[in-house]
Amino acid sequence: MKAIILSAGRGKRMMPLTTNQPKPMLNVAGKPLLEHHIERLKAAGICDIVINLAWQGQVIKEHFGNGSHFGVNIEYSDEPEGGLETAGGIIKALPMLCEQDDSFIVLNGDIFTDYDVSSLVQLQLGSAEEGDCEAHIVLVENPEHNPEGDFCLAHQPLNQQKYTLSGIGKYHQSFFTELGAGFIKLGPLLRSGLEQHKVSTELYLGAWDDIGTPERLKMINDKLGYSDVG
Repeated sequence: MKAIILSAGRGKRMMPLTTNQPKPMLNVAGKPLLEHHIERLKAAGICDIVINLAWQGQVIKEHFGNGSHFGVNIEYSDEPEGGLETAGGIIKALPMLCEQDDSFIVLNGDIFTDYDVSSLVQLQLGSAEEGDCEAHIVLVENPEHNPEGDFCLAHQPLNQQKYTLSGIGKYHQSFFTELGAGFIKLGPLLRSGLEQHKVSTELYLGAWDDIGTPERLKMINDKLGYSDVG
């Protein structure tokens, strides 16, 4: 099984820290966010990793190379300047992601979490035509910057409590196969999938932070006892 770490975002809210590097290369606890993700994937037995790139993507390539120094195999999916949004980036990378398996894990490159990815490895997905869920997403409690949340838990009424999309999930390729290439957002696809019972959910209550602004980056580093925010 492979995983993709989404790293093509522009990181405008992180300026000037992202002037010369993409957001997932910012340091948390003394090393790049991406390195934390790679270590967690490797610990879960996932050593074949795809990283999608756009803004300052060469910085990631220069740091990680083919992944051998980190004990993994890394492939890169290059996107045009500005990126293809989340679903568009995944669709472009599908030929790489589905060489060995029909399902793959997706991680946002700009989050910091202690979520155990190995639980997703065991999760079985399939085609909706066969009555299976095609996607599984991890939700978290709403942070201050997203108090209204994004999605209800699966099989709950739409007017129930909404939680925040964590940027962690597992997808079967059939969730994307009817879509063409291009700039495509993931959120509307997930909402439609939940309505059609093609998406399952879980609520994670452990450590999770969205490193979306310099203030949030400093906050998490301060909490972990580090002063390096670049």
